[in-house]
Amino acid sequence: MNDKLSDLTVLLPTIETPTLTKAELAELLFERLGLNKRESKDMVEAFFELVQGTLVEGQDVKLSGFGNFQIRRKAPRPGRNPRTGELIPIAARNVVTFHASQKLKDLVQGDVSADGHME
Repeated sequence: MNDKLSDLTVLLPTIETPTLTKAELAELLFERLGLNKRESKDMVEAFFELVQGTLVEGQDVKLSGFGNFQIRRKAPRPGRNPRTGELIPIAARNVVTFHASQKLKDLVQGDVSADGHME
């Protein structure tokens, strides 16, 4: 099996751990790059703080080959309480959306191997 592909399978969630956590990302940096645990944790935290800060400022975040995080303004609209049927106004708000890149979509579908070669 290709080393890159086998490295990727380590990142995929398992039944025991249904999500990939920041702690797991830091551990992977520690194991693969030789950073110490503190540096690994700080790097993961810094990355997410940068992404969050950029989104809070109203700017999009584009990660080449992965996808785009975008801020979208949702207009106010009427809502309904599902229990009572009562009409309730929903205020305007900003929401974060994520759109996967075509490269990530192809990888997830198995159309392209982790090293970028077509299957």
